[in-house]
Amino acid sequence: MPDPSPFAVPNRFDGDPARVALVIPGVGYSPARPLLHFARAVLLQHGWTVQELWWQVPGDFSRFTVDDRIAWVERQVGRAVAAEEGACGLLVGKSLGSLACGIAADRGMAAAWLTPVLTLDQVARSLRRSEMPTLLVGGSADQLWDRQVAGSVGHEVLEVPSADHSLELADDPVGSAGVLRQVVSRLDRFVGSLDV
Repeated sequence: MPDPSPFAVPNRFDGDPARVALVIPGVGYSPARPLLHFARAVLLQHGWTVQELWWQVPGDFSRFTVDDRIAWVERQVGRAVAAEEGACGLLVGKSLGSLACGIAADRGMAAAWLTPVLTLDQVARSLRRSEMPTLLVGGSADQLWDRQVAGSVGHEVLEVPSADHSLELADDPVGSAGVLRQVVSRLDRFVGSLDV
């Protein structure tokens, strides 16, 4: 299928030029939203250069087949990774961004997937193939999260009880802020483990 949208717009924050992390949005969850905003802050604290992708999902995206959705995401992410000329070593993606987990597996890249789409067999297979450090974070109330798949792929897992696809708790903003703190803390430990 032809790529109906322009290349995703990058937003760069300089750190170590030899260690680049790519932050990948969801369908409607941009890098400005809390999970990815604080992911960028964690990465910068650990000295990584951060490249954020800002994309506009095609208007007819809901009619794409699963394979076409994966191909669209992989084109956007693949271009951004290639532009780093070998320096990109970490992917941090939200939801739709997790459709790039095949790139992480194929290119030997570490990854943190926030609310990955574990209901897709293609995503589960790619996660099983990945041999690099990987963190999966999801909520038990998220219909796209699958606890059995998460526990079977051999990676670090943080499941937040009652959290939805935004890793928030229904009608509980204070509790949701606590969830955000928990996720950011776990991501900080994960990224710190890659610094050695």
